[in-house]
Amino acid sequence: MPDFPDLAALNAWLEQRCLELWRETAHGTLPGTIADVWAEEQVALMPLPPAFDGFIELSKRVSPTCLISFEHEEDQETIRGIVSPTQGYSVPASFANRPVSLRIYPDRLVVAAKGNILCEHLRIIERSHQLPTRTIYDWRHYLAVVQRKPGALRNGAPFLELPHGFRQLQEHMLRKPGGDREMVDILALVLQHDEQAVLAAVDLALAEGLPTKTHVLNLLHRLVDGKVIGGPPLDTPQALVLQREPKANVERYDDLRAQVAGGHHAS
Repeated sequence: MPDFPDLAALNAWLEQRCLELWRETAHGTLPGTIADVWAEEQVALMPLPPAFDGFIELSKRVSPTCLISFEHEEDQETIRGIVSPTQGYSVPASFANRPVSLRIYPDRLVVAAKGNILCEHLRIIERSHQLPTRTIYDWRHYLAVVQRKPGALRNGAPFLELPHGFRQLQEHMLRKPGGDREMVDILALVLQHDEQAVLAAVDLALAEGLPTKTHVLNLLHRLVDGKVIGGPPLDTPQALVLQREPKANVERYDDLRAQVAGGHHAS
């Protein structure tokens, strides 16, 4: 069996292999393969009811750094007196120092407040109890912070794992005065637009050698409006010739005064 980077990849491979074997293996009791019998049986099956929303709910208070902690101790056990490390998960900055509800699922953590879902994180479970604490950031949660303090963008831990296109643009932007503020403004576009559209505009700006806020905004608006980007250049003449060339004739002003205001300036 090949190696896999994670359980999700292993499960996907196992599912595919099972489907392949079903198509190859005879059923034994009924005519045809297992896949053939399964296809006939599916027609008679009833639909599944909605999945039970099973979770454990805890009350948490968001820290001033927009984090909540979650101790994934198994049955409150400790090994050699060492408690399982506490995982920190980010929450939108607008809920700093406020109470929230943490819903614990087997594979994810959901943060809610006032009946609304604030955010969701994949649940990180460390098998070793001696590993250092990990903090799981979502950089979008800290946009309100860097909008007030753009300088935090340079060394802020939540922004160390930005998407590749944003990181490339950041390298260009931070070289010039005011680049922090412009980079924050570009990142904040994901609050009003689809993130993939913003990334596409950033990638186009980088490819065209114009990594500026103005150009990114222009490209984004054109993408959102469905306009063609990077089309063939227009074939225009080198010089446009007017049919009636303008003449510098100040006496025309005096003629107009005489006709409209009886020769006097309008007051």
